Amino acid sequence: MAEPPAPAPIAAPASQQASIDNTEIIVTARRRSETLQSTPVAITAINTAMLENKAAVNIGDLQGTAPGLLITQQNSGAQAANISIRGLTYADIEKSQTPTVGVVVDGVTIGTNTGQLQDAFDIAQIEVLRGPQGTLFGANTIGGVINITRTKPTMEPGVKAELTYGRWNTWAAKAIVNYGDGETWGIKGWYFHNESDGFYRNVIRDTRAGGSKGDSYGASVLFEPTGTGFDAQLSVENVVQSFEPVVSNLTNSTETFCGLIPANECNRNNTTDLYTVFTLPARSKYRAPNATLQMNYDLGAVKLSSITGWRHSKENQTQDFDGSSSDLYYVDRRQKYTQWSQELRAAGNLFTGFDYVVGAYYFHSKYDLTQWTRFFGFNPSIPPTEFDRNPQTNVGKTTSYAFFGDFNWAFADKWRLSFGGRWSHDNKKLTNSFAQTGLIGSGDANFTKFTPKVGIDYRPNNDVMLYASWSRGYRSGGFSPRAATALTASTPFQPETVDAYEIGAKLAAFNRKLEVNLAGYISDYKDMQQNLTVPGGPLGNQTITGNVPGGAMIKGIEMDATVRITPQLTITASTAYMKSHFRNFVTNGAFGTQIVPFDYSANRLIYAPKFTSSLNADYTVPTSFGKVVATAGWRHISPYDEQISQASLTPVTDPSGTVTGVIVGGNDPRVRTTTQDLVDASLTVNFDIGDKEAYVRLFGRNLLNEKTTTHAFTVAGLFSFGMALEPRTYGATVGVKF
Repeated sequence: MAEPPAPAPIAAPASQQASIDNTEIIVTARRRSETLQSTPVAITAINTAMLENKAAVNIGDLQGTAPGLLITQQNSGAQAANISIRGLTYADIEKSQTPTVGVVVDGVTIGTNTGQLQDAFDIAQIEVLRGPQGTLFGANTIGGVINITRTKPTMEPGVKAELTYGRWNTWAAKAIVNYGDGETWGIKGWYFHNESDGFYRNVIRDTRAGGSKGDSYGASVLFEPTGTGFDAQLSVENVVQSFEPVVSNLTNSTETFCGLIPANECNRNNTTDLYTVFTLPARSKYRAPNATLQMNYDLGAVKLSSITGWRHSKENQTQDFDGSSSDLYYVDRRQKYTQWSQELRAAGNLFTGFDYVVGAYYFHSKYDLTQWTRFFGFNPSIPPTEFDRNPQTNVGKTTSYAFFGDFNWAFADKWRLSFGGRWSHDNKKLTNSFAQTGLIGSGDANFTKFTPKVGIDYRPNNDVMLYASWSRGYRSGGFSPRAATALTASTPFQPETVDAYEIGAKLAAFNRKLEVNLAGYISDYKDMQQNLTVPGGPLGNQTITGNVPGGAMIKGIEMDATVRITPQLTITASTAYMKSHFRNFVTNGAFGTQIVPFDYSANRLIYAPKFTSSLNADYTVPTSFGKVVATAGWRHISPYDEQISQASLTPVTDPSGTVTGVIVGGNDPRVRTTTQDLVDASLTVNFDIGDKEAYVRLFGRNLLNEKTTTHAFTVAGLFSFGMALEPRTYGATVGVKF
């Protein structure tokens, strides 16, 4: 379905992301308006209809839909997500590092994992770009981008509202109201409410656990004076969420806490046992206002764009991390985070066959975290039932600026050269302290990098495009927020880079009733950043971020396809095979009383399943009163690990018998998921009532009732915990549009 080899047009507003016909999807993820099949990058587009037919709650329901994409919820932070694309991930909620995969909402990148798990109701289109994207987006992304475009004000009176009720006493009420003069201005207001009792069962308190309540409300104003080439959109929003953070106890007999808790709470499995919990009461409160101002000015020869973003969040969270009925490890975390970003872009054609996008980007964030810890139920200096009065604190700042450019040159008939680059500068500051001992350490470091990209594509006809590319991704260094000694707190970890090589083909046949996209890639991951447990600090061990000297090698092949069998029946499919391994992953650790090198090279990368695939069918039946849409989908995800940990230790000795090192025998099996076969289905009945539409939807998710972890962690021989995948759930939605 590729277009003829003409230059791509100047970037168009996101509101133009509509289909040219029933088959061609327009995407703007490359800051240009072009068809999906003529874009020489690995990209998957999901539009409103696809999300509604899936009865998607948030973007986590996209897991497995795009090749190589994982999205799991991390309940140690509000709206927090662990996102992995092609095995590149940052599975942590600390705000000292930027995510590996960027989530961009209306042009603004969310600077932390907290807030990434966006609601799926008010979305025009989602584009998943795989691989480094430093030349196209304001923020630098080493693993990929999930580009979310929300609906614009329609400038016409209208309402979309729905009410959903489901298992676990889950219910949601959502509404969007539009108004305007039809030409020059429009305003959109929205209110979303989600509430659930949770799918865990706390047997100590004999009640459901893991419940949540969330509200999102805001307004967006669009101003588009006729004939000026100018448009501006201001959006303001507030997200308010409260929930009970719950973890399941996975401690076994090899760990200290097993001897301190009731026997029935120890040595549990990481599947069916996950849903029974023993935790003490805990609560998280989260408030996150944000604002975005987008402006575009089309001068004809060049189009200028400005995107200004502001996000603030305040979190107060208590959590029983040991997961037992005994009070062994309980924390109270209170933090604030603020980010500002400004992106300026210019796009146009220098001459026939040569188009460009150039831009500049500024980002600033700051956060402060105060954490009180109750360890073994007491601190020796205070009463047993109270928190440590002398908390650990972090104060961090990030300032980044960059210049980037992306260029397309149709240098010969049917051939196009794409190239670009990004120059990035990052300053990271972090102060780490304990109140009782004062300053542990502080750091201030600068990181600068130029990252190029080059690609070529060949389009012999309208139905075939072949492409190849090389790009370098980069993520800056920084400082470790959990460091507990002066040396580790003041020593920065270094940047990581990825050299990504990709070849691909985009094919169409039978008058575009069949579309197949193929991609093969090699990612050479260097100086990979990983959380490491090393000796030191008040508890004997501390978690720091370090660099894997040899990095990792990731190779894979991917396919996604669409088959439009009839105008009523569409089948989509995807599959991805990935092979990955560490190279020379050696760090120091404690073996008895000695500090020796630990070799983790045999461990698996985390959130890197070897095989994923999906199959989805949509069938539409026209009726006298409207239409009926039936959707069924299957997503297969092979087992993957969720933490770098230790399954076994094999000491290496010299001829005298002295231990000179330790070989780690892979990750702890408790942090490995089971094979997941996730089956979802929905049936939607649409009623046309004049110029209005009403609908009723029945849905089911995880119908095979797969049970496994979404996140699991072991803590230095003390205890282990996990978080559970939502089991089988079902419900109904009623809604109206007019």
